[in-house]
Amino acid sequence: MMTPSRLVPLLEQFDFACRRLTDRMAGPVMDSGDGTETSVSPLTDEEYLWEPVPGACWSVRRRAEGPGPRATRLDGTGEWGRDAAPYPHPSPPPLTTLAWRLSHLAEMLFLRADHTAGTHSLTRDDYAVAGGATEAVAAFATGAAAWRDALLGTDEAALDEVGRCTYPHGSDAGEPFVDIVWWVSQEVLHHGAETALLRDLHRVRQR
Repeated sequence: MMTPSRLVPLLEQFDFACRRLTDRMAGPVMDSGDGTETSVSPLTDEEYLWEPVPGACWSVRRRAEGPGPRATRLDGTGEWGRDAAPYPHPSPPPLTTLAWRLSHLAEMLFLRADHTAGTHSLTRDDYAVAGGATEAVAAFATGAAAWRDALLGTDEAALDEVGRCTYPHGSDAGEPFVDIVWWVSQEVLHHGAETALLRDLHRVRQR
């Protein structure tokens, strides 16, 4: 199938955002922003779970530990879960760890792919939350690949289809699919920037 012309720049943006975030987490080098390569060490488990403000962060936790501050449940399945609470969320919003942000991104990509080109049935209860850095980076890559594959089955008419994606945790049911594609890229871009900042803060703290 020919990729619709409107989808091409969105795919390029998504690919760039995913590649830059993956390089920033896994190394051994990343694009510094000016085309030069900067050395970066792989994300560690300690850094993955680091709470910049101890006792006030949402993160991923072992189920045996229960939810964190102001959270009422742990989303996901498996030994680990991600701090969550029903809407409206606590105000002011809790600071989220690198682990929380990566889990949120990977889950969002995985579920949106299913609700676009899969079973249209998976929920957060079906998503296995990663408890370690290596697993989290791999989960992000899996989610990104699944979302990209779902997009490759999209034609021009589908881009304008309202409700093509049935993802239950956003505005997907009421917006043209092209707007959802754009939004997913923005999610990767802004959470990727947050992840980069958290890595910088952790590095400076260690010094």
